[in-house]
Amino acid sequence: MRLQEFRTRMESQFGSMRAQYVASDHVFGALGGRSALEAIDAGVPVRTVWLEICKEYDVPPKDR
Repeated sequence: MRLQEFRTRMESQFGSMRAQYVASDHVFGALGGRSALEAIDAGVPVRTVWLEICKEYDVPPKDR
């Protein structure tokens, strides 16, 4: 998954305002206590970050 696809899916799932919050402010324990963007910057694969967000926010499997 590319970063642009990640951004598109985030906005589609959460809307632009909430997507920004989820990506930059929500701390995920499974991502080492980092936000999604911090994890991506640290080298965690974008797909891994996306799937963790999906688990945390109960995104339906069809949208993952």
